[in-house]
Parts: sequence; C-alpha cells; structure tokens
Amino acid sequence: MNVVTRGMRNAFRNATRTLSIVIILGLSIGLSLVMLIAHQAVQSKIATTKSSIGNTVSILPIGGGTTLSAGGALLKTSDLNRVKSIAHVTNVNELLSDRVQPQGTNDVGVPGAPPRTDGTTSLKSPYTVHCNDGTCSGVGRTILCLPSNGCSNGHPPSDFSLYIPIVGTTDPTNPSNIYASSITITSGNAIDGSKDTNDAMVSKAIAQKNNLRVSSTFTAYNKTLTVSAIFNSDTQDGNQTIIVSLPTEQHLTGKTDEITSATATVDSLENLSSTVTAISNALYSLADVTSDVGQANAALQPLDSVKNISLYSLIGAVIAGAVILLLTMIMIVRERKREIGVFKAIGFSTIRIMFQFMAEALTLTLLGMVIGVLVGVLGGNPVTTTLVNNSMNSINSGGSTGKDGAPGFSTIQNIHAQIGWSVILYGLAAAVIIALVGSALASFFISNIRPAEVLRSE
Repeated sequence: MNVVTRGMRNAFRNATRTLSIVIILGLSIGLSLVMLIAHQAVQSKIATTKSSIGNTVSILPIGGGTTLSAGGALLKTSDLNRVKSIAHVTNVNELLSDRVQPQGTNDVGVPGAPPRTDGTTSLKSPYTVHCNDGTCSGVGRTILCLPSNGCSNGHPPSDFSLYIPIVGTTDPTNPSNIYASSITITSGNAIDGSKDTNDAMVSKAIAQKNNLRVSSTFTAYNKTLTVSAIFNSDTQDGNQTIIVSLPTEQHLTGKTDEITSATATVDSLENLSSTVTAISNALYSLADVTSDVGQANAALQPLDSVKNISLYSLIGAVIAGAVILLLTMIMIVRERKREIGVFKAIGFSTIRIMFQFMAEALTLTLLGMVIGVLVGVLGGNPVTTTLVNNSMNSINSGGSTGKDGAPGFSTIQNIHAQIGWSVILYGLAAAVIIALVGSALASFFISNIRPAEVLRSE
C-alpha cells in the first residue's frame, strides 16, 4: 500500500480521537483566520483613512474670519514669505476672499448681516432663495427673515438673492479655494494667479444664469472683469463662486499686501506635524495654524489598538495550533512505536515512515482547515466589529478621542471584514507547513528507534 494512502487511512483509525483532534485544530485555525481577517481589514481601513488626510496646513489670522465681510484681522503677504522658506513647505496658496452683492438686491448670505454698501456685481446668483412665512431657505441653509436682510414686518422682499463669493488666489485651479475636491475647466484658460489682469474664472452655474461665455464681461466692485474661463466643481458653494488672481482681488478691494487665509503644502505626511510646529513658531501669535493630522491620529487610535490585538492574537493562535498539532503527533507516534519497529524490521526507511505520519497529519490538518474556514467566514466580520467598537468605547471613556470631523472618523465603525481567497491560501499554507514540520519532527525522533528494542519491550 502506498505510504501516503496508508497515512490518510491511519487518520481515521480512531473516529472519536480523529473528531476531537479535527475540532480542536479547526477552532485554532479558525481563530487564526479570524485574527488575520481582522488584521487585514483594519490595515486597509488605516491606509484608506491616512490617504484621505491632505498634506496641507491651514493658516488663518487670529481674530479674523475667512472673508473680508467677516471683519477682523488680516495677514500680510510678507508674513507668508517666512512660511515659504520653511523646510518641507513646497507651496503656499494665498487667498483674499470676499463676497459681492448682486446690484439691487439684499445680501442674505449671513443671517442678520447688514447689507453690503461696497462690493457689488452686475451678476445674479445662480441659486434662488425660497421664502415661506418669513423664513427663507436656499443652497442647503436656512436664512432668517430679519430687517437687516431687507424684510419688512416678517415678509421678505420680492427680489431675494444670495451673495456671490469672490476669491483671489495665487493658485486659481486649487479646489480647496472653493471648498471643493475638484475643479474642471469646461471652456477657456485658467488665469495666472500672480498677475493683476482683471480676468476672472466663473462657475458654469453663474455663466448659465447670466448668459456668460469666454471673453464676456461683467462688473464687480465697479470695475469691468473679463471671463477668462468657465469651470465646474463638485460642490454647490463652489458652483456659485468667482475666482480671480490674488493681485486682482487686492487691487479691487484696496487690500494691498493683505490676505484672509493661506494653505501651505507639505512634501509628505511624515513631515506634517513638524512643519505645523515650524509654521506656528514662524508666525508667532499672528495666525492659527492647523492640519488634519492631529484629529486623524486620534481617530486612528481605536484601529491601531485593534491592529495590535489582532496581530498578537494571530501569533498566539498560530503557536497554539502548532503546539496542539505537535503534541498530537507525538502522542500518535508514541502509540505506534511497535508498528514503527515492525516497519523498520521489514526494511522501511526513516524517510518512508516520516512520509506516512506526515500524510496522516496533513489529513487531520486539512479536515481542521474546513472547520477553520467556516469559523472564519462566520466570525470574521462580527469579531472585527466588536473589537473596533470596544476599542473606541475604551478610548472614549478615557477622554482621548478624536473629533467627529477628523478624516475617516465618522466611518471607522463602518469597517467591513470578510474572508477572501488570499486569507484562505495564507491559512492553508501556514497549516500545511506546521503539519508537515510537526509530524516530521515527531516521527523522525521515534523512527530512529532500533527494532530489537521495540520487540524486546513488547
């Protein structure tokens, strides 16, 4: 009989023992697969969350707003020159943001804000404000009907228009200028952010509302501007914005050498924290300097904990499975010491005897693998979710938690773990290697026994 076939049949010589061994091995393999699934799912989530973190630093003047209309302090262009010289800063996008009011209408961009007396435009806002019982809403926000907004006795005026944001920037195609993730030029050419040319980029929605095309003109701040490009973005706020160069906006508003905010780009995420510190030191008390990295690190704490737990549990489960299999094979081999002696007496080589026991161990392991895969399929996602939730609750109760606004934080608990072919193959390979090595070691030591000693002991 072939030694492999003999080994496979020997695995079923004692049905009760075989069942017990297979169940124990199956649970050990299943735990290993569950921990491997959790580890991979958490690693993937961490990578996704980190990839959502921008390598940018926001710089806002202390006591100032993000627009001229908000009032408060402004930064000087000369202040940003210090930032540009800091190591790892690859670019600084300077902005001067304002809003212009369509002529003959009331500005309702900010509830209770007084009507603008400067900064008007011949353009109409692309969005309509709907009013009902003294409360008006438009573009995802509710606007109270106040006297300062042109209301009389709780009734809104007949002509009710949103303000139009206008942004002066050194990087006109940067989507962060308009709180978007993308800007697409649909016609024309982007403006040069370093030149005062009175050229402007207008959103597609504004262009359609005002029948504008490339080379059309309109007025803002009582000056004539020419449409250089028409763009589209992925946000409503972005689609009601005018973009001009920073020098142009400074000239139009009379705010020479002043900016409302800036965004510094860092060469890598690894240098982000140190660069934030360097920028803060360079600007002293002039600006608030922030980035997403701090919130992101706090948000990733639960996942880091689960990653470590799953890794240690995986190592422990693999070691436990290896020990169980090794002890099992030692027990089986010692029980068959007489059989081994007989095989040696009739001329079986040590290698042939080892192959027989390796085949038996491999059979038991493959049967255990079936149970292990089933455990992995059923337990992978629930165990991962439980570990993540418990870790988050533990960190929250300790008072060390990230803000909901951190990148990826709101979706961390939505982590989904599932078993894939790669996990099954990794588990199968590890189980086969452990089975072969464990059975080979056990049978090698016992197969060196001399037949005469076995027969004499019998």
